[in-house]
Amino acid sequence: MIVAASIYALLVLIWAATPLAIVWSVAEVHPMWVLIIRYFGASIIALFLLMLMRNPLSFDAVSFKSYVAGSLNLIGAQLFIYLAANYLTSGLMALIFGFSPLIAGLIGHVILKTHKLVALQWLGMAIAVGGLSFVFADSADSKVNPIGIVLMVISMISYISSIFWVKQINAPLKPMSQATGSLMVSAIGSLLLIPFIWQHFPTAMPSAQAMIGFIFTMILSSIVAMLCYFWLIKRLAASTVSLSNVMTPVIALILGATLNHEHISPNAVIGIAVVMLGIVMYFWKEWRQQYFSRV
Repeated sequence: MIVAASIYALLVLIWAATPLAIVWSVAEVHPMWVLIIRYFGASIIALFLLMLMRNPLSFDAVSFKSYVAGSLNLIGAQLFIYLAANYLTSGLMALIFGFSPLIAGLIGHVILKTHKLVALQWLGMAIAVGGLSFVFADSADSKVNPIGIVLMVISMISYISSIFWVKQINAPLKPMSQATGSLMVSAIGSLLLIPFIWQHFPTAMPSAQAMIGFIFTMILSSIVAMLCYFWLIKRLAASTVSLSNVMTPVIALILGATLNHEHISPNAVIGIAVVMLGIVMYFWKEWRQQYFSRV
């Protein structure tokens, strides 16, 4: 239990710190160059780990299709997150991305018809959206740009689409093989960006802060968090893992304010608390069912 709790805490901290690491890494280098280098570096590390674990990396049609679906979360979702880093603070990026499970539930209910949302979940969504709107309204004179919000929404849609697509393909792949294949597809796909960003090729070594952000995203966000997540998914209930969606934005906002001097006004704190309340209400049914199933 101590091991699981430690890994869970590590995962939450990595996810919470990732938006700040992205903001730091793109402060001096073009976001797309950072993304390209990150994916090639992470692919090499993942391949090395795959060899150590002696896991196969299949290249049949179904496996390759699953790699492409997984890459939609990487080169798709992450691309727009990196672009949004120029318009939003790390705390707001984390707060917006915290809506991912709510949007996934909405898609599953309205479009895919895979499950039905109850009244409490609808109310939780409405409260969370209201709280987020309050945060944006209070931050109107700070670093909040509609372009950044749109980019984050596109990122969430790509992330959620990737999850549904990988699940629909259901390839017989081990988690590390799936992740490595998706990283490789993302790295190769990112090469298509080079003709558009060649003029922004980095010519000087970035600062220590930017390097810390870059190394953090390449190793911890791309590799360590992935291994922690899949390890926890196999051993804990999905409802327990989903609790991270409540904790991560709060910790991210604290990290942004502490380490990056991102301003959080008292009214914004109230709005953030309302968002967290809405997310808790959305997951309450699942958490309650999980609790009573153990009693």
